[in-house]
Amino acid sequence: MIISVAQAQLFFLAFTRIMAVIIHVPMLGGQNIPSQVRIGLGLVLALVLIPWQPLPPEAAAIGTLAYGLAIGREIIIGTLVGFAADLTFGAIQMAGSAMGMGSGFESSRIFNPALGEAGSSFDQIFVMTASMIFLAIDGHHFFLIALQKTFNAVPLNGALPFNGMEAVMETTAVFISAGIHMAMPVMAALVLTDLTLGLLARVAPQVQVYFLGLPVKVVVALAAMGMTFAVIVPYLTTLFKSMAESMFLFVK
Repeated sequence: MIISVAQAQLFFLAFTRIMAVIIHVPMLGGQNIPSQVRIGLGLVLALVLIPWQPLPPEAAAIGTLAYGLAIGREIIIGTLVGFAADLTFGAIQMAGSAMGMGSGFESSRIFNPALGEAGSSFDQIFVMTASMIFLAIDGHHFFLIALQKTFNAVPLNGALPFNGMEAVMETTAVFISAGIHMAMPVMAALVLTDLTLGLLARVAPQVQVYFLGLPVKVVVALAAMGMTFAVIVPYLTTLFKSMAESMFLFVK
């Protein structure tokens, strides 16, 4: 089979869009994933996912300037699509940080290579748990299907979508609200714990409430998260499905 210059150009455009998307998904393009693996995954996905329409060998290649602009468009489209994944895992990390802040975990921040930034051990546990749920419910299938739909919505070397900004703003608000909702049970338990410790300090001033409160709040935070997991798991499932829908809506 003879591959024309035009076919090779379309393949590289698809590869560019896919790479711009997967770098926003921690399990696929996080900083803890070697560059060779990310590039190899992008090449495989480009071969599998693009709606390949064989071009005749004599098909005209895209000019140098036009091709440079086309690459820029694909980067913008891929970044816009990947923003949905960024919002999803950003909401999860925000929920974990909010829970960790009240429990005392926030005082010991360590670097998280998956997200490329420092965080507490609590929000890392929460993000890792959410990532395992993402894989367990076949969230990567939702991601790949949504990625395929973007090629149908915006063909390669097509025009930039300008009608998706309203969807971006609405979805951003939804995911911020989702992060707050996930953190609320643990934060409410920690507020009640603080009130109890405050009353204890007034009733028994001789008790070292500060040193007593640190381990108590850690136990309360972990227990509250464990008890609310039955609610959080289906909520995360809905959140990941919304991520896939948003990936398509942003460029629809």
